[in-house]
Amino acid sequence: MRSSNARWVILCTKSCGTARRPRPPPGQPLSAPVVDNFSEPSVKTPIVSPGPPALAVTQEWADCRREVGQLTEESLSDLLRKYRGRAGLTQAALAAKAGLSDQAISVLERGTRRRPRIDTIRALIKVLRLNKDEAAEFLAVARGKSQSAENPEPEGAPASETLPMPWQLPPAVSDFTGRTAQIEAILDVLRISDGAPSTSVRLVAVTGMGGIGKTTLAVQAAHKLVDSYPDGHLYLNLRGYGPGKPVSAVDALRQLLRSLGTEPQLIPDDVEEAAGLLRSQLAGRRVLLFLDNAADAAHVMPLLPGNPSSAAIITSRGSLSPLPGARQVRLDALSQSESVELLSGVIGQSRIAAEPAAAEALASFTGRLPLAVRLIGGRLAARPSWPIQHLVELLEDEDRRLDTLGSDETGVRANIASSVDFLQTSDRALDREAAQALPLLSVPDGADLLTVVAAHVLDVPVRKANAILERLADLNLMESVAPERYRFHDLIRAYGREIADETVALSVSHAGLERLLRFYIGCAWQCQTLTHTSSPRILLASVPPLRLPVLGNRHSALQWFDSELRNLMDRFTQATTMLAGSSLLPELALATFGYHEARRRWMEMEEMSRGAVELATKLDLPLTAAWLEHDRAIPTVENGRLESAVPHLTSALAMFQDAGDLTGQARCCSSLTYVLSGIDRVEEALEFGKQSVEISQKLDDLVLEGVAHTALGVLYNQVGDYERADVSFDRGILLAQQAGSIRSEQKRNANAAFSHLLAGRLADADRYNVTAQRIAETMADDVYRTESLQTRALILAAQGDYAAAIQQAEAGIHFAKRSADNIREGRLYLELARIQAAAGDQTTAIHNATQAVSKLTQVSPIHEKYARDLLDQLRRGDPYTYAFTNHAI
Repeated sequence: MRSSNARWVILCTKSCGTARRPRPPPGQPLSAPVVDNFSEPSVKTPIVSPGPPALAVTQEWADCRREVGQLTEESLSDLLRKYRGRAGLTQAALAAKAGLSDQAISVLERGTRRRPRIDTIRALIKVLRLNKDEAAEFLAVARGKSQSAENPEPEGAPASETLPMPWQLPPAVSDFTGRTAQIEAILDVLRISDGAPSTSVRLVAVTGMGGIGKTTLAVQAAHKLVDSYPDGHLYLNLRGYGPGKPVSAVDALRQLLRSLGTEPQLIPDDVEEAAGLLRSQLAGRRVLLFLDNAADAAHVMPLLPGNPSSAAIITSRGSLSPLPGARQVRLDALSQSESVELLSGVIGQSRIAAEPAAAEALASFTGRLPLAVRLIGGRLAARPSWPIQHLVELLEDEDRRLDTLGSDETGVRANIASSVDFLQTSDRALDREAAQALPLLSVPDGADLLTVVAAHVLDVPVRKANAILERLADLNLMESVAPERYRFHDLIRAYGREIADETVALSVSHAGLERLLRFYIGCAWQCQTLTHTSSPRILLASVPPLRLPVLGNRHSALQWFDSELRNLMDRFTQATTMLAGSSLLPELALATFGYHEARRRWMEMEEMSRGAVELATKLDLPLTAAWLEHDRAIPTVENGRLESAVPHLTSALAMFQDAGDLTGQARCCSSLTYVLSGIDRVEEALEFGKQSVEISQKLDDLVLEGVAHTALGVLYNQVGDYERADVSFDRGILLAQQAGSIRSEQKRNANAAFSHLLAGRLADADRYNVTAQRIAETMADDVYRTESLQTRALILAAQGDYAAAIQQAEAGIHFAKRSADNIREGRLYLELARIQAAAGDQTTAIHNATQAVSKLTQVSPIHEKYARDLLDQLRRGDPYTYAFTNHAI
């Protein structure tokens, strides 16, 4: 094997070699350049080991210098002054146009510097507008003119002048869509602007899941950088995630060096040596390296240029954050409109226009993944007679979705599988654990996965779950959407579920879902201990309250459930099928009462109650069934369906009586008092109210007794017995204070305020509401704030102060939005529209009534009807007189 020094000598002599190699004249001394990585050869220094190769080297340098010297007798400084004068440019103007310093032009014209960089030469040729012959002469003189033909001073031409100029970029696609910001981010880093030299190598790392369009984007950007890198573009697919095995660093270096003209036998076998040779070959040249499909940062480190004149753009499914100084560009799925636009580019706009709704649905089912959009578009393009809707129907079946998106090695399934295979075949234990976890993690429904949720699904410590999720996110098999919150792309989830069906036992999937339900139940009981401290439901917990830091106080617990509610509901619904008959289902419905009631989540409460009573009864859980039957009435009452609530409450009362539970009986009696008084069944209401007081006093339960007195207060106000009403309300409030329940105190003041408002006792209503509002501020509870602001708006509107009422309603809308209380927000928009209509502002009233309809549709039928009736009246132009209903709060 040749020595390292020998390789360098041979490499550099090849750079200036010609076809003919005459031997030197007799007597001529053998001499050749000394070569290192940075300096140019000099013919004056003897080679260490003379011999035939050295003789050839010496003669080649002499021939090269002699031929250059015969071209012209003018020096570089002469030519530069001549062409600058012809162009009418000062030294400063030429420097500015060429992106050089004034000093650079000055030293060239003085002859102080005779060997400028190749990019400097090209810049001058371009700015001076030299023709072909002039440019050749200027380049030849700049790169090697001797002092005289007889006494040469050879200075070998650099590799950049004689090595091939590679242009290896794949073609850019004609239907490239979107990604404007990402393209600009890449160009911002890699584009070389005049007068803006870089001191470090420019690097861009493009990452994202398989099929997201990384290579397409990078190719698009690279084609826009031709002017910045005139010495060539190198492209290399490193196959980090297939097909086949990844390209090793040595093989990658060999390919890059061969592309730059290095003879294969001159390329070192050692990675570091070869990397050094690559950096030397790139030195002084402006070359863009496109390193596609890298496994990770370590995969590309030896391949990066060392001189700031060259740059690299790297793509990978894995994280490239360890690359020092690289601009990270992470790709997400296309937007819906971009997906449809891309589909249009594949199948034609006319087919999109013919079935716009189907095109939108198709884009959604592809997960807005460019690869999937192109595949499905290609399938449609090859079948012009197929309607788009036909493929939509195929994609609706999740079990067949990946088949529809290509079943061979170019399909979406194979694309995802290559990333999973990378983990499965890794030497790292964590990678193999992540690959094994992916199918089980894909089983639960829901938009995303918390780290702690994943830990329960996998039955591993939270720290281990975090490591697994982070590794999946590193390879873009999951997305980290927030700290400790991760999300699957729809198609990756579909792939994970396919693998789960094939490789994970049903008992294992069920066990994971059961652990998840237990986790939610423990969290829900903890929330209920904070929102309803004395709730009798808590005594029925089979899963103990789970005391996590995020559930440390009432506010944080409610916020946690706000962010996790949709996932919880999706997984509850999933469990009703996968775990049908489990006792965990009715317990979760009961445990979440505290959250649902505190946040007014009536739709979710009603949804979870369906079938729960029957299941609890079947499982011989009588008290659980009784409380669920009672709680089942709450959403119907809140949505104005009072008649429908009565059967649930009377049934619950009978169930509590059968079980001998006095607490439940007292609560059912007070609830019946509220409901029956609202539908003018006063005598029955009064009887149930008295029973509630008696039972609660027998139990010595201050909370229950206070609830009973408040219910009686509402009833007395309704029949005009104001003295008894005030006594009952004040008694209820006093009992809340004695029990130390600030929540009960707030609610009883709020109930008293609204009851007085309905009775026309506006001053007393305002007095109670001020207290309720003050307590709501103390509790920092947006739900109670919203309720108090709405009551205040009603009071002011009833007094005719519409301007002040509008301000209160708008403030209430702010807090309703902040607490994501759509029903309350819709009711406030309705009330705002009523007040504005009464104030004569019909246009704004119509707008807000429309807002109310959109918020209340399918979530609060009675208020939706009120909003639609008001909207119809306003659109007809009928006069409106302000009035509110019994269901305004």
